[in-house]
Amino acid sequence: MSSIAQRLSQERQRRFVGRSAEITLFQGAIATTEFPFVVLHIFGPGGVGKTTLMGQYLQLCQQHQISGIYLDARHLEATSESFLTALKSLLHLEPTDSPVAILGEETGKKVLLIDTYETIAVLDDWLREEFIPQLPENTLIVLAGRLPPSPGWRSDTGWQEIARYLSLRNLSPEESQIYLISRAVPATQHQAVLEFTHGHPLALSLVADVLAQGQEVNFQAEAAPDVVKTLLERFIEDIPSYQQRLALEAFALVRLTTENLLSQMLDLPDVYELFEWLRQLSFTDSGNLGIFPHDLVREVLIADLRWRNPDRYMELHQRSRNYYMKLLDQAQGVEQQRVLFDYIFLHRDNPSVRPRFTWQQDRGLSTQPMQQTDITAILSMLATHEGEESAKIAAHWVSRQPQNFWVFRGTDGSIAGFICLLALNLAITDDFKIDPGAIAAYRYLQNHAPLRSGEGATMFRFWMAKDTYQEVSSVQSLIFITFVQHYRTTANLAFTFLPCSDPEYWAEMFAYADLTRLPQADFEVGGRRWGTYGHDWRVVSPTAWQELLAQREIAASAQAIQPQQVSEPLLVLSQAEFIQAVQDALRHYTRSEELLHNPLLRSRLVLEQLSAKATTKEKIAVLQNLLKTTAESWRSNPREEKLYRAIYRTYLQPAPTQEQAAELLDLPFSTYRRHLKSGIDKLAMSLWQREIS
Repeated sequence: MSSIAQRLSQERQRRFVGRSAEITLFQGAIATTEFPFVVLHIFGPGGVGKTTLMGQYLQLCQQHQISGIYLDARHLEATSESFLTALKSLLHLEPTDSPVAILGEETGKKVLLIDTYETIAVLDDWLREEFIPQLPENTLIVLAGRLPPSPGWRSDTGWQEIARYLSLRNLSPEESQIYLISRAVPATQHQAVLEFTHGHPLALSLVADVLAQGQEVNFQAEAAPDVVKTLLERFIEDIPSYQQRLALEAFALVRLTTENLLSQMLDLPDVYELFEWLRQLSFTDSGNLGIFPHDLVREVLIADLRWRNPDRYMELHQRSRNYYMKLLDQAQGVEQQRVLFDYIFLHRDNPSVRPRFTWQQDRGLSTQPMQQTDITAILSMLATHEGEESAKIAAHWVSRQPQNFWVFRGTDGSIAGFICLLALNLAITDDFKIDPGAIAAYRYLQNHAPLRSGEGATMFRFWMAKDTYQEVSSVQSLIFITFVQHYRTTANLAFTFLPCSDPEYWAEMFAYADLTRLPQADFEVGGRRWGTYGHDWRVVSPTAWQELLAQREIAASAQAIQPQQVSEPLLVLSQAEFIQAVQDALRHYTRSEELLHNPLLRSRLVLEQLSAKATTKEKIAVLQNLLKTTAESWRSNPREEKLYRAIYRTYLQPAPTQEQAAELLDLPFSTYRRHLKSGIDKLAMSLWQREIS
């Protein structure tokens, strides 16, 4: 029985047309005893068929019994370590093995195909000058990307002889017609289609999808400067099923689509047929964890949905968030990081975020607690990027808080980066004397956001990738994911500080993420200055923060939506102030006009139970209910019931005087007063614990 993979291969083969010159060149090269060239560089615009051609090359390798190794660079960090780690994985090597050495030991021919080459363009010099020259001559390298070869390839006289360059163009009219026939496009439409698409492969496949809907379409070439956009708009317009339209919109919104996720987003119990319909679309690709559309297609679909039906965009966005939030509550470790990547992908369309995050998870990286054997590498990394003085400070914190250092490892075990999640609340006076960064953050807390009993504050004191420091990379993106995990999972976290070597570069993204620039917490080490950002999680909690970012993404502007607390600032009360406010609230429990000014109305305790549009009357009702229900919870305990009775007769249903309250309770006045004081203290502490938890 044939496997699904075999059926997929057969279907792809059936639909492949043209590229005879490219096929002939490759086939002739692998059929010879010695490769006539060792590098074949294919380049062309998005959607022109580079990946499809690479798939055909892999098929030819199988037919000629040649080892074909396919590496999609979009899943890599643009570093030599990430590249070598991915290659080791594809070759099934041990972490300590050298891919170059292993390839050199094999006698048979090998073809290494590197797709989406433009995403690792910064490695071009390293690949050309170091990696590829080390490979044995029985290895052929095929590069496919959107950019033409860099001048280094063409100007080097050596590479001029042993490299070939192919500019992949649109299909010829004859090839386009063969494709249309294979897709059962009516012959009466062929000429109009050819004039409309000019042989662009992705556009041709979209034409076939549109016509497969059975709609009559008259293409006007002069009205289509953006062929793919125009075809997708027509495709969307003519989708026969409302559910298919919803499925396509959901498909474009999320990073990877599975049946479970699609079911949640469409609120349908059975989406098997819809999922299969998505899978067979010409612009759909698949990975180990789900299916996803071509990048060009995704961009057009999302832009269309946001313009045409913003309410549905919001609804799909909310449903996908709910799905991810449920998974986040269940997941841990690596799985939680993967879900967070999917969650953050929902923010990729914001111009403040998009260029400052890598949108493909590097599955070759793992987050692990620092080991004793990692310390030397960490301190060396710090000395390289920040200087010896920073390394000395880090060495101090390694000895004081080793549990708060985490490393990011490649599959070979090497350290690609690290972070230090410094717990300021655990630091002592001598620690602050050593570290200007820590003392700057601590003084900010003292002057602007004092910690209350039981609360903690974290400073992301050091964070960096080994090769790219604090620049955008897959390590940096995983570091930011780790920050979010810390926000979500750290109990009683009150404040976080994030120092940056280049604070201006991150200003736009951090404003979007509701991180406030704190010049008062800036500091200098070794003659270099770091700018610090911060967030008070007592003012905007992790739950409220996630909702705020969702609103900002939907609004497509960090300034369009402000947190609920901007119009009604949340008060961060000290423990003493909080207890006094509880006592005042009890004393004025039955007089709403007095409760109007109680600071608890602006506490997290009250505001998190209300919507942004709650009235003062509703806030007072919530406060009264908190006091009442907390006291009533003691009634089932005989030792606490007497405290409830004292609170009840004094404040909830008060007697005219405390003396009369004692009489109603049949207690001596001194005993009544003792019960009342104990009840007030217990009530205040119960609410305080809820406030800071």
